[in-house]
Amino acid sequence: MAEVRELRDVYGRRYRVGETDRELLGRPRAWITGLAAAAMLAAGVQQYGFGAIVPSLSRTPGWTFGGIALSLAVWAVCQAGAAFPVAWLRDRGLLPARVAMAAGAVLCAAGLVTLGHATSLSAVFLGYSVLGGLGTGLVYATCVGAVLAWFPDGTGPRAGLVSGAFAFGSVPFVVLAAALPAARQTLLDVTAAVVLVVIGGCAALLRYPPRHWWPGTPEPRAWALDPAHNRRPAVRHYRPAELFRCGTTLSLYLVVVLAAAVLLFDLAYLATFTAARSGPGLAAAALALLAAATGSGRVLIGRFADRLGRHRILRFALLAGGVAQFVLFYSGDHRHAVGLLLGVALAGLGNGCCYTLLVGLVREYFGEESAAQNFGILYSAKAVGAVVGIGLATLVVTEQGFVAAGVLSLAAAVLSGRLTQPGRPKSLLPVA
Repeated sequence: MAEVRELRDVYGRRYRVGETDRELLGRPRAWITGLAAAAMLAAGVQQYGFGAIVPSLSRTPGWTFGGIALSLAVWAVCQAGAAFPVAWLRDRGLLPARVAMAAGAVLCAAGLVTLGHATSLSAVFLGYSVLGGLGTGLVYATCVGAVLAWFPDGTGPRAGLVSGAFAFGSVPFVVLAAALPAARQTLLDVTAAVVLVVIGGCAALLRYPPRHWWPGTPEPRAWALDPAHNRRPAVRHYRPAELFRCGTTLSLYLVVVLAAAVLLFDLAYLATFTAARSGPGLAAAALALLAAATGSGRVLIGRFADRLGRHRILRFALLAGGVAQFVLFYSGDHRHAVGLLLGVALAGLGNGCCYTLLVGLVREYFGEESAAQNFGILYSAKAVGAVVGIGLATLVVTEQGFVAAGVLSLAAAVLSGRLTQPGRPKSLLPVA
């Protein structure tokens, strides 16, 4: 093993060099991408697959759509709220990745089993919303953090792949839930077992590199000066306590709130809305397409964000997500199946892709030193968005809700135009 050294570049970033991924892992670091993606495939079922069983849950005596949708909101609050504490504990050595993933595996499985066996909404809130939400948050934060740690030289494509897997994993579940509506309990039990095995297996193998680790190639200081990889490097490194002293933080936080509100509104309401007008088959197709489009969009954006500019892509994505809601409104009102599916695909490619961009924007705006913790703080905006979006789904139970969601997404697109790098004079900002 070569001598381990720490280098600094002109931006103040630190690099630990001298250890290769094979020396640390015994295999290439691409292995970590595969493990993180597999775990996210399993964990995402609780979010993107939930809408597929809402019509079935609504038939349970005494269970209302509002109460069921509220359980998804509480789940999202717990899932998003876990991101920062998990990163904070991990950075201090108090929550190893394997422990976090193993706990997440058990809690995710418990959430799914609860959805299959609960006889009261209070049990759903405890088992699915709280335990399942915290479990998914543990897995999500650990997997995103692993990508940030192992791929400092190319986070975007890996973050897109891992984030996209979170959406892709629910597609088979949605299809099976539509094909076997009377077997909800069995389907959820089998899914819980698969989730437990997959995430538990990944927990046994996933690990993090030493802090500030850098691969053998490229040379870090040359990489730092390469505009192809560092189009807009952060002016300095912001600690979590410094984040909310920046005006950019509030603007970005609100953008995430609005984007999350629209996506979670669609997840909560789309299946019920479509099933009531066009039947359960189209409802299942719409949900599966929403998950597939979201996953595909995240992978594509992860590959091209560095080249095209995250700020620019974010604005176009939010604009597309807003237009999608008006397409859904028109198509639902006129029972136009093709238009509905077109709107769903556009919604997935739009609002569903913001989280992948958030990973890169956090590094670009606030630096590398506390990237995982800063991401966790901004990702917590999803919790606020869940309250807004699912509140909208329960209060406006007509196609008019899509109009309101469209306005929220367009407002986020306008607000995203105010985003600038903290500490950099506007006259020195490059064109987005």
